[in-house]
Formats: sequence, C-alpha cells, structure tokens
Amino acid sequence: MPTPTTVSTCSPQTEHGKHVFEIFGYSQHRNMGLEQVITSGTFSIGGHDWALLFYPDGYSNREEICIFLKHLSHAEVRASCELRMVDQTTGQPSFFRKTGMTWFNPCCYIQCSGLRMNRREFEASVYLRNDHLTIECIVTVRRSRVSTTQFVNKIEAPPSSGITEQLAKLLEAEENADVTFSVGGETIGAHKILLAVRSPVFRAELFGPMKESKVTIEDMQPAVFRALLHFIYTDSLPDVDQNDARESNSDLIWHLLVAADRYAVDRLKSLCESILCKNLDVETLPTTLALAYQHNCDKLKDICLEFISSSSVMDALMATDGYKDLKTTCPSALIDMFEKTLRSVHTKNCSVY
Repeated sequence: MPTPTTVSTCSPQTEHGKHVFEIFGYSQHRNMGLEQVITSGTFSIGGHDWALLFYPDGYSNREEICIFLKHLSHAEVRASCELRMVDQTTGQPSFFRKTGMTWFNPCCYIQCSGLRMNRREFEASVYLRNDHLTIECIVTVRRSRVSTTQFVNKIEAPPSSGITEQLAKLLEAEENADVTFSVGGETIGAHKILLAVRSPVFRAELFGPMKESKVTIEDMQPAVFRALLHFIYTDSLPDVDQNDARESNSDLIWHLLVAADRYAVDRLKSLCESILCKNLDVETLPTTLALAYQHNCDKLKDICLEFISSSSVMDALMATDGYKDLKTTCPSALIDMFEKTLRSVHTKNCSVY
C-alpha cells in the first residue's frame, strides 16, 4: 500500500490601495500646537486598517508640516507606502515620499516614513490653494499565502476552457446565427438569445411583436457595432487600450458610449465613462462633456466640469475646434462650465480676504 503524501505551498501575495485625504480650511487648523494631529477616516487595504495623520504645526518642529501613515490593526504587517501632495493647479500629485517594505507593528506608525515640508514653503506652494490641500496615500501590503494541505495522489479537474473565448469565436464565426444586422453596408450575424439576455432593447426588438430576423442599424459604424456585440458576448472590450482614450481610441469609446446608451448595456456605458474620465485633456474634453450631457452621464459631466474649474485650461480649451462645436451642440454645458469657473474664482478671491 503506497504511503500517503501531502503537500502545501507558500506564495507571496501583494495588495495595493489608495486613499485620498482632502483638508479644507487649512488656516483654521493652524496654531493647534506641536504634535496636535488631524486624522483621516479609517481605510482598509490588504485586510488591515490604516489612517493618515496630518500635523499642521509639526510633529517635532513647529516650522514644518508633517504627514504620517498609521497602522490601526492589532496584527503586524509588512507594507510600503507612498505619500503624495497634489498640485492644486493641475490636479496631479508631484511632491512625494516613498518607503520600501517595512514592518508595521500593531497601532503604531514609523516616523521616518513620513512626509515633511517647511511650513512657509508649503503655504506659498501649489499644494495649497483656496485654503485647501489634498493628500494621496498608496499602500502596498505583502503577505505570505500558504495553501491548505492536500494529498498529492489525487485526480485533477481540467482547467476552465474559457467560455468567453468560446463565445467570442462563436460571434466571429457566426455559427448558427439566427439574426442578421445590416450596418453601414456590412452584414453581421448574431444570436438572438444572447442579445436578448444582455440588452432589454434587443429583447424587445427581437422577441417582441415584430420578431425581427433581419435588422438594419442606422447611424452607427460597423466597427462600433462589432465592438458592442463583442462586449455583449464576452463582457469585455475588444483590443482597446483602456488607459488611452486619445486619437483613434477616443473616437471608438465615444461612439461605444452612444451605442451602450442606445441599447441599455449599462455596464459598457459605465466602462466607457471610466475610460474617458481617466484620459481627460483639453482636446478630448469638449466631445466628452457634450456626450455626458446628451446621454445622462451625470458623474462624467461633474468630473468634466471639475477638471475645467480646478485646472488652468480655460484659455487652451477655448482655442480648440471642439469648443466651437460645443457652443452649437450643447450650449447648456457652456453655461454650467462658466458658472463653475466663476464660483471657483469667487471662492479664491474670498479666501484672499
């Protein structure tokens, strides 16, 4: 009889997370006293609780401001952190302090991992505007993951065959397609039941009173419709760089947002909003803002308006062709944009006094 053999494995596990701590009314927190602290809300990363500590009058020196990361959980953990100050004129973090992996003991923080800055230099810097500052903290937690003990002599189940890949191939081959779409002169085959499950608009169109089997799609490019079908079948975008919405990608994402709204594919619509939000700049903003208004993307609209009011982009924006189109296609966006900018300027002027 063979001797039973068991095995366990150990592998590193890394988790990342970011917390943003915004402080308003900085001047009113001044003169709290040395070692007096403002503590952020508790946030959880890697199964541990953390908080940011801000000392407006310094931790050991009244001539500086200090920021520390504090570990709140009752078990030690190996982690690294990156503390960053956000440039209030660009919205981008630039001044930072990064530490290597170190052990955080229960309910303590390591002073050398803090971010320190001369208070006079800080108060004259781009990190403080309108009595407001923003701190970003990225925490990386590294743990050892040990598997459960298992018998070596066992029957392994085969790995997943990848149903999304199979569905993508089914769409590409148009095998057993029972509906055809005419899009921009091209004919595209698909499967009614999959479309109906994923889109209430397709469900009504394909299984309603008309029960269409041949459908003509107006006002949509074939590439956009194929990308829409690819998402419906696989719950993922085709080969698109989701971190780059510029040039050809931006055009596809804009059109996909319109298509997703048209066919009530809500997750695709949210995904398009997320991609456009990450890649806002002066060139993409006019079209993105207009689409946000036209297709009820409230969060994307607010982010666009906030980008305009918090960045020195107004002059550059007004020089673009997109801005000229925006005046015609979405005048309400311009009204909100100017109101937001004026409020920002008024708040800044009031803070001076």
